[in-house]
Amino acid sequence: MQIPQRLSPRWRGPFRHRNYRLFWFGQLISLAGTWMQSIAQAWYITELTHEAAWLGIVAAAQFTPVLILGLFGGVIADLVPKRRALITTQGALMFLAVFQALLVALGLMTLPILITMAALLGVVNAFDMPVRQSFFSEMVSEEEVGRAVALNSAMFNGARVIGPAIGGILIGIIGVAGCLAVNAASFLAVLIALLFMRERELRAAPRPPRPRSVRAVMNNLVEGLNYVWRTPAVALCIFVIGVVSGVAMNFNVVIPPLARTVLNIGAPGLGFLMAAIGLGSLSGALAVAALRRPRITPILAGAAVLGACSVLAGGVSGSGATWAPAATGAALFLAGFGAIAMAASANSTIQVLVPAQLRGRVMSVYTTVFAGSTPVGALATGLLVAAIGAPGALQVAGILALLAAGFAAVRWRALL
Repeated sequence: MQIPQRLSPRWRGPFRHRNYRLFWFGQLISLAGTWMQSIAQAWYITELTHEAAWLGIVAAAQFTPVLILGLFGGVIADLVPKRRALITTQGALMFLAVFQALLVALGLMTLPILITMAALLGVVNAFDMPVRQSFFSEMVSEEEVGRAVALNSAMFNGARVIGPAIGGILIGIIGVAGCLAVNAASFLAVLIALLFMRERELRAAPRPPRPRSVRAVMNNLVEGLNYVWRTPAVALCIFVIGVVSGVAMNFNVVIPPLARTVLNIGAPGLGFLMAAIGLGSLSGALAVAALRRPRITPILAGAAVLGACSVLAGGVSGSGATWAPAATGAALFLAGFGAIAMAASANSTIQVLVPAQLRGRVMSVYTTVFAGSTPVGALATGLLVAAIGAPGALQVAGILALLAAGFAAVRWRALL
């Protein structure tokens, strides 16, 4: 029976595209599971080792492959059908999640195996991330790309609210292995979404000729790097993202020991703090999505807010006051707002500026710098937490983020 026009759903903006709706909702479920896995794994590591430095080592193992292989992932993203590539990479991520859940459930997980699995996850993500980031331009019209990216950031951070909050509760009910199993099942949502897309409605970008030699692959890679170098606005976005994410967005390393040993609020408290960051991030992403066009100002302001609120969170968490957990959560909410206002604005700005045929390679520079800065930053943060404690590490990170934001603001004014 035909639905009357007045009762039919009226989607607006990027959501009017069926493929985008499928992908957005599938990713929401899958990423909520990923955040559950993240908090469960962090809790498991602190139980296994009782040393915060291992959180940084595992994070470094996960993101080092992105740093090494990410640019080549961008070359692949411009050469292959993105939907089919995502079915492959998301399927591989699901397999790794199932395997990890089984090892923990059977009591066979060890620290070396955990580090190895983190590295394998990083290898898959090195190819998945640039494909996924450049896929938005194929699902929506050109003028809607910026809002589609911002709404994706809102979805990502909505998952960051849902995942840790549920994960912190479920750790106490079904254990770490149960949380990991739920994450494995959540990949079905995005795989089903990809399979049910209408390929004829995708706006595939022109693909460069398939390289037939190593030299041709390198030439493709260099073409993307040269575009970044020749475009000051893109280069500045990537600089801010690389420095600030490297020094001040290692929440998965610093927050678990902060909850366990400083605030003494346990796994539910850890979920509360991570959800506060996620809720702030969701608010920041929605604020960016409300803008008509991406702008540089939210990138610089977001970095400054992240830095200032990290310093504040470090100060109040170490105060020993009864209100410290609530005040720390409030400061982390604002830090999350600034972090994603910065990241979503940078992502949207780059996607709008870059020609379609170069988008995969340029986005691979973005994702390589964004995620690839994590190995060094996570390892340094873990060592800093071990040396001076989680509150001090938060404050050092905040000061460095403020310095980076100030330098970028001066540089941007010089370019105007």
